[in-house]
Amino acid sequence: MYRGRWMSFTGFALLAVSSVAAIPPDSAAYVSIHAATVALQHVEIIDGTGAAPRTDQTLIITNGRIATVGPSSRIPVPSGALVRDYRGYSVIPGLVGMHDHLFYMTISPDAQVNSPTGMEPGVLLHEIPYTAPRLYLATGVTTLRTTGSMEPYTDLKVRARIDAGAMPGPHLDLTAPYLEGRGTVFAQMHELAGAAEAERFVDYWAETGMSSFKAYTSITRAELAAATAAAHRHGLRITGHLCSVTWPEAIAVGIDDFEHGPVYTDSEFVAGKLPDICPDGAQLDASWVNKRASDPEVVRLIRSLVDHHIAVTSTLPIFELSVPRRAPAQPRVLDAMSAVARENYHLFRAHLDPADATSGKLLRAEMDFEHAFATAGGLLLAGSDPTGPGLLPGFGDQREIELFVEAGFTPVQAIAIGTQNGARFLGREQEIGTIAPGKHADLVLLHGDPAARIRDIESVEVVFKDGVGYDPPQLLAAVRGQVGIR
Repeated sequence: MYRGRWMSFTGFALLAVSSVAAIPPDSAAYVSIHAATVALQHVEIIDGTGAAPRTDQTLIITNGRIATVGPSSRIPVPSGALVRDYRGYSVIPGLVGMHDHLFYMTISPDAQVNSPTGMEPGVLLHEIPYTAPRLYLATGVTTLRTTGSMEPYTDLKVRARIDAGAMPGPHLDLTAPYLEGRGTVFAQMHELAGAAEAERFVDYWAETGMSSFKAYTSITRAELAAATAAAHRHGLRITGHLCSVTWPEAIAVGIDDFEHGPVYTDSEFVAGKLPDICPDGAQLDASWVNKRASDPEVVRLIRSLVDHHIAVTSTLPIFELSVPRRAPAQPRVLDAMSAVARENYHLFRAHLDPADATSGKLLRAEMDFEHAFATAGGLLLAGSDPTGPGLLPGFGDQREIELFVEAGFTPVQAIAIGTQNGARFLGREQEIGTIAPGKHADLVLLHGDPAARIRDIESVEVVFKDGVGYDPPQLLAAVRGQVGIR
């Protein structure tokens, strides 16, 4: 009996190995433009620096890089180039998503309650390594930071396959599993047992190939200090979605970035805040709901962030979900979702309280903080936290740029935050993030003019990654009905 089972399993394993080996590179199936030299003629250029758009331009791509860009009347097209006339189209740099994930909450925590004591062993999130990379690329995200991993070995394999051309997707800056303290509600998160373990945790994942770290809501000050020192020793950076540790406490130990903005994560103003303890959500909301960006204590916080060169990653789309009377998910988003994920989204929407005014006030307060922070010289980054319900990879990154405009930024400023700023934080500003000769041809061709109508950022015609043009409709068709299960 055991021998038969072993032989069956071995046969299955050999079949699986041979099947994987036989799979041809998948990226080629989604390519629409591929030539040594490509000329995009008569386009509007929005270069990612925040400068005014330049109309009727020609952009030449050679061997994966931007060779030249300038007025169409002055730029000669090289012999043998693949020439495309794109009058009425705009080109922006590829989006750099700074709070993205390869997992999704397909089923809400409420639906996961399966024992008298609640969720056992905790909330579970589903890895989506097939659909997420395709969605990001289809929507113009050519580089992203995963900003927290639930299945780190899967993430590492996804990056390796993308880099090898075996599957389509953006360039990945991988964040290690969450640095979390005791009491997490997530079944897939490890709970640190002190500062010494936090240091060992960082050392291990840095050696494994992760390129950034993220502290989470229940970490202690000592654990955060140890993890930060270890990350810096490896030449890597650490960000935080905090609560138990306040922003001033994290600034003091040298954190590099804060996720989500202070309105949702900085507990410093909670009355009676206990050291290393995360207050409940109602307390945190109450501590920020009446604050203004012009309040002296908020101005001091902004000044401290700027003086210490600490970035803030915005994730406005995830918080917009909880605001009643906001527009529902677009048909293109619903089409991509699995049936169970779509049902969960509709249930979530149905349970929003139409009389809730607090969520809208908090969203506005966060928008105002981010505008004030950037105006003061702070490095604001663009993210979305596409973990559901209804907020999907890529679509959320586009929505983030649109919400920046609602926050008071001009469209070209919003695009610069979503491109140049992320490249700067990742130390890749010489390679990506803006449109200039010599840089990687990571570009998004849009039908329309997002400088005049920011909604045109959704009208993606072609996405170039390292000079290869990918077809968004094909990428979207490949994931239809599968987000949340694959």
